[in-house]
Amino acid sequence: MGRLDGRAAIVTGGAQGIGAAYAQGLAREGAAVAVADILDTSDVVTAINDNGGRALGVSADVSDNDSVAALIDAAVSEFGNVDILVNNAAIFASLDLKPFSAIPDDEWDRVMNVNIGGLFRCARAVVPEMQKNGYGKIINISSGTVFNGAPMMLHYVTSKAAVLGFTRSLAREVGDMGICVNALAPGFTLSEGIEANASYVDPVKDMIVASRAIKRGQTPEDLVGALVFLASADSDFMTGQTMLVDGGHYTH
Repeated sequence: MGRLDGRAAIVTGGAQGIGAAYAQGLAREGAAVAVADILDTSDVVTAINDNGGRALGVSADVSDNDSVAALIDAAVSEFGNVDILVNNAAIFASLDLKPFSAIPDDEWDRVMNVNIGGLFRCARAVVPEMQKNGYGKIINISSGTVFNGAPMMLHYVTSKAAVLGFTRSLAREVGDMGICVNALAPGFTLSEGIEANASYVDPVKDMIVASRAIKRGQTPEDLVGALVFLASADSDFMTGQTMLVDGGHYTH
């Protein structure tokens, strides 16, 4: 018996990296998973289904209301309901490090539109479905960069700090509906996208590892246990909170 047997989940940004680990981790615990992304989700969906799980791939853009609505409809049509939403889709690894004064308006707007606007659109679309059953888990992905104000990525850090306020406020609005809203903040994680961007990995990897209580690189799998906890009945009386998972780089 899995901790999420009978539950249905949506993971945005689930085609690769941390999102793929989230989707596969939820599936291993028994959840049916809609893997949503603007990228091809077929590898993740196939991996889940080949391992005895149940997954659906959905092409979805969290910056577009119609696309988000179609995502929720597809998940409900396939699974009958949605119990868990993992708001993971975000712009990060493709960004170049730069001083705040060099960030162009259109890049700032694009990061905000996806990284915080996407959470808003997905939550707004999924809450009515959760409310029907009087139960739901919304897990918003923030970032450890919020806790030290990491420089040279002001738009990203600002968007991920906004996730904390969004989580706390939404938790109060939907608590009486039986919906818990929490945030998960990963530390510097060696995902596919990060390892492909030498401008992130080379200058900071060794420094961050040295500063951790647990002195090794963080992998996407290191986040799955915390995610499953937040998605499961184990956290049914926990809402509006943020879990920081970074090997003891920061204390929160």
